[in-house]
Amino acid sequence: MLRAFIMMYAIASYVAFLAVCLWLMAFLLDVGSIRTNETGTPAIHAAAIDVLLISLFGLVHSVMARPAFKRHWTRIIPKAAERATYVLQSSVLLAVIMLFWQPIPFVIWNAEGAAKLLMLAVFFGGWGLIVIAIFALDHFEFTGLRQAWSHFDGSAIPTPLFRTPLLYRIVRHPLQLGIVLVVFSVPELTGGGLLFASSMLAYTLIGLRFEERALLREFGEEYAVYRRRVPMLVPRLPVISSAIAKHRT
Repeated sequence: MLRAFIMMYAIASYVAFLAVCLWLMAFLLDVGSIRTNETGTPAIHAAAIDVLLISLFGLVHSVMARPAFKRHWTRIIPKAAERATYVLQSSVLLAVIMLFWQPIPFVIWNAEGAAKLLMLAVFFGGWGLIVIAIFALDHFEFTGLRQAWSHFDGSAIPTPLFRTPLLYRIVRHPLQLGIVLVVFSVPELTGGGLLFASSMLAYTLIGLRFEERALLREFGEEYAVYRRRVPMLVPRLPVISSAIAKHRT
């Protein structure tokens, strides 16, 4: 009974994750003015609320990702449900940001014509990069479905392996690179949009430092060599050429 419940819980978490991703896409593109709809909140108060919302997301997201927290957390919840719970809380807190976001409406840029098409290409390219990066390692492990399924059918939960598929030979964190591209490449950027994008960039850079420490502890010298060879977020031409050559062979 518990195994079936964890499996259904993981599926529900996955559905919530997909729904929030679609909502985020609409939020960033301001479909129906859902991001810039006036609330009458003064800009200084709006900025304070928005920063508080993003800080809450970042704090919980970062704490729950730490190995020490996971060790204690899995004494309370089944290990098979840990990743699905992490995905679910991320989705819920991101939904809270979008639901209670306070607009700062002054326009920083509003691209038109070819410039708008270029920015939209970067925007959707960033989403494509996110999807490819997740699937390149293991989409179902990333979302917690694989752990729940392994528990459901009685097989061992897969042990994380250090792998570097093509994108990961170009930058160490293609998923986060995709996120940065997405939040900054909206055709119309307002003060609130800039606050959202800048906060997400700051959180990404801070979070990656903690993530890399955890990866060094988990994979040791293998990851240290990889970190020296491959840039974090900004691709370098020699690295791209080398990665493509290795992929072809």
